[in-house]
Amino acid sequence: MPVIRASADLRNKYSEISNYCHTTNEPVFITKNGQGDLAVMSIAQYDFLLEKIDLYSKLAEGVKDFQTGKHEPFDKAISDIRSKLGI
Repeated sequence: MPVIRASADLRNKYSEISNYCHTTNEPVFITKNGQGDLAVMSIAQYDFLLEKIDLYSKLAEGVKDFQTGKHEPFDKAISDIRSKLGI
């Protein structure tokens, strides 16, 4: 269940919100005048989400390449990698 706090809590209870974000790796949703306004999360969690988005983007690109015939057999790809590494 999402944690929703008023914008005043961000000012008055910053440490509590920060501790929650760091210990649970979950965001806290901040409201302003009763409406959703911000999502607050730890930098570590933010970086994790960016890395996850990057991974999904690369996977989607690989699927697209495969579907359009832009791929080579696994054995050839491994052989190319080994030769580049000098193995």
